[in-house]
Amino acid sequence: MTDSVEENVNTSSKPSDLRITDMRIANLRGAPFRSTIIRIDTNQGISGYGEVRDGGSETYALMLKSRLIGENPCNVDKIFRKIKQFGHHARQAGGVCGVEMALMDLAGKAYGVPAYQLAGGKFRDQILCYCDTPSRRDGKEMGTLLKERMDDGFGFLKMDVGIGLLKGMEDALIAPPGMLGTNHIMHQFTGIQISNKGIDILCEYVAQVREVIGYEVPLAVDHFGHIGVESCIRLGKALDQFSLAWYEDMIPWQFPDQWKRLADAVDTPVCTGEDIYLKEDFLPLFENRAIAVAHPDLASSGGILETKKIGDLAQEHGVAMALHMAMSPIAALASVHCAAATENFMVLENHSVDQLAQWSSLVEGLPVPLIENGHIAVPEGPGLGFTGLNEDVLREFADPDRPEVFASTEAWDNERAHDRLWS
Repeated sequence: MTDSVEENVNTSSKPSDLRITDMRIANLRGAPFRSTIIRIDTNQGISGYGEVRDGGSETYALMLKSRLIGENPCNVDKIFRKIKQFGHHARQAGGVCGVEMALMDLAGKAYGVPAYQLAGGKFRDQILCYCDTPSRRDGKEMGTLLKERMDDGFGFLKMDVGIGLLKGMEDALIAPPGMLGTNHIMHQFTGIQISNKGIDILCEYVAQVREVIGYEVPLAVDHFGHIGVESCIRLGKALDQFSLAWYEDMIPWQFPDQWKRLADAVDTPVCTGEDIYLKEDFLPLFENRAIAVAHPDLASSGGILETKKIGDLAQEHGVAMALHMAMSPIAALASVHCAAATENFMVLENHSVDQLAQWSSLVEGLPVPLIENGHIAVPEGPGLGFTGLNEDVLREFADPDRPEVFASTEAWDNERAHDRLWS
């Protein structure tokens, strides 16, 4: 008996006829996962995956469902322009960005190419990762922990250095009553200052770290605390002696004039961007030469293509791009494809080094662990490059308050609104 031709041809991917039919979610909770995963289904049986940024609401994604049904997911830019008005800075962008990741995954699968190819091709085959390492109050102990990261193959490190290390130390911090206990007030409005004694303590802390790890590996620092730009400048000047890779998010990104003051006052690169949505709000930082390193998180910056544009815009202004990432391998792989396609990319964050094998096992069809010798190999498979999700991991880490994985979301199918922003 002769087989029909179609039995040997992949007919599940006819890009021009592809249409979105459904969107479902899975909520994962517990280290190393703190994720809301998006799955977008189509009429041809292929699905794409994205992720809402940690701390974001699933509602930010589900409200977009009725605006996606019937669309061809290969029209990534068209759909992004349709839905980007429903994102905002930081976690509020999670739905739009997660959908964009899933669209790029779907478009790549439909055409049989990796997502980086849809972003213009790649500049590199491996993506350098830095590991963000939890703090220890003792500098020598912190240095030992970072040295272990180096022994595991990581060639770029990050740690926290800030007022959290000074709490309870006499005369190290100056603060109005009750202000040290809050994290809901912007830095320059807290009235918290760091004393010379506090600065000396933090310098000694970093000196102890450097004594253990040396100077061959870049070391970035973050989480300085809610202190104003003047205290940041004083602390930054004192820490300049340690040749750190960058000072991250010392002050809120919304104040480019203050970032300019900081950048002009210190000799260490300054870095921000993980909470900025879309390229437009990066531009004042670039034009004012207010930062040396742009640090978007594509789960809040607009997804793969928008973050590629941010990187290109940064490059035009002589600014490097690193990528913030504290989520599952889905967002990590979306970041990998963006990083591969962006010439001025420097390094990608990872927060799950201590549970790396378990973290990596969420996705199938790629190496476990996903990070080897401090790098992630750029996948060559279609879309984001993995073949599916591990059902056992999904069930093990399902949010106990919302344990159903990819359950029906039909309640969101028919929401309608007049979304047009012009008359």
